[in-house]
Parts: sequence; C-alpha cells; structure tokens
Amino acid sequence: MEFRGRPLRHEYKYYLHPHEYLSIRQRVSALLPLDSHSRSPEGYGIRSLYFDSPVDYALYDKVNGIFSREKFRIRIYNGSDHTIKLERKSKFGDYVHKESAPLTRMQYEAILQGDYSAVDGSTSSLIREFYLALAHRGYRPITIVDYLREAYVYDHGDVRITFDKRLVAGVNSIDLFYPGLILKETLDPAQTILEMKYNNFLAEDIRFAASPTLSNRSTISKYVICREANMLHFKR
Repeated sequence: MEFRGRPLRHEYKYYLHPHEYLSIRQRVSALLPLDSHSRSPEGYGIRSLYFDSPVDYALYDKVNGIFSREKFRIRIYNGSDHTIKLERKSKFGDYVHKESAPLTRMQYEAILQGDYSAVDGSTSSLIREFYLALAHRGYRPITIVDYLREAYVYDHGDVRITFDKRLVAGVNSIDLFYPGLILKETLDPAQTILEMKYNNFLAEDIRFAASPTLSNRSTISKYVICREANMLHFKR
C-alpha cells in the first residue's frame, strides 16, 4: 500500500501487563528469531532525541489525531555512537512510513549546538529536508526518549513484533550522550508496549501468537508520553 508515493506499513500498538507480556512472548519466541541487534533475550537499548516545531506540531498533531503527521528524531543504540541515525516517521491514518539516514558524531554535535551547516548540502533527501526544518521552520531538539526493545522478526512481509520496556524520559539534558542524564519513569515499570509492524501480509499463526486477548489496541506515542512527563517534571 502507498500514500502519495510512499510505501506504507501496518502498525498496531498495545499496552501489556506482565502476565500477558510473558504469555505472548512465549508464543512469539517459539515462532520467530530475535532481531540481530539483540545482545540478549532482554533486547537492546534505544535512545532517541525528538525534534519539534515552535508550535509543537509533532506533539499536538498526535494529540488531536491529525490524519497525516510526521516526527524527526536522532536515534542511537545501547548508548553507543557507532550508529547514529536520523529518522522521520510519517503517519497516515493507521499506516506508517519510516525513512532513515546515517549521521556522523560531528554532525550530531553540530546540530545540538545549533550549527546546521553540518547537514546543509547533503546528498540525502531526508537530511536536506531535516536541514530545512531546522534552519527555516524553527525545529529544535526537545525530548529524549529511552527504552529497552525486545524484537522478533520474520523476513516475509518484513514483520517485526517488538516489546518495549522501561520507557523513561530524559529530564535534564537533550544530549543523547550526556553521562549525567537523569531518566524519569513515564509508565509503571512492569508495563510493556507491544508493537506489531508488517507490510502487506501477516501470517495467521504469527497474528494469533502476537495478538493480545486482554488488551485493546491503543494509540500510543512514546514521544507524547515522554514530552508530557517532561512538562509535569518542570511544573513542580
């Protein structure tokens, strides 16, 4: 499926309580292998720096349920600068489209200091559009989102079943690598976010294994959750 020439993926999200997480995890892990990024069955760390406009389009478009919306973020894994990725996640109703491009540590540091010339003139169309958002639309880094991801994959249909745990927000810095970063819990530590992502087809046995029986589908945004946690933290 496509929207305005962009290939789209299905994405379903659920909040899981501990007993349901363990049950679904047991079924899914019996069918699918762990993502290659996983160092252990517990998964790998994801930390993202989200950007928003001066009028908080990314925040309020999600809250207000706008059909077409997008978010820019810079993402790292397991706290390392070995891989630094710029990503744009676009949402079209119930479907998503994600683009990514690599950044260097030097480019990341320059962006954080407000020097956008480091990404001006890039050969990547995504990075060029990010530069325009920073330099001409006033986008700025605003919230760090951090969690542990346990991911299972199936190549046919590019299926990903993920369990995201220990969702926390950075509250004293916008630097992904800041050693003194304070992380604030945003959900009950026992609560897990299940995401099911696939292209056009999801095999029935995988759908059955991954589908909750006690939890309803939710419109979950980790960015919104962490942004609201930040707002509450600074109101105190």
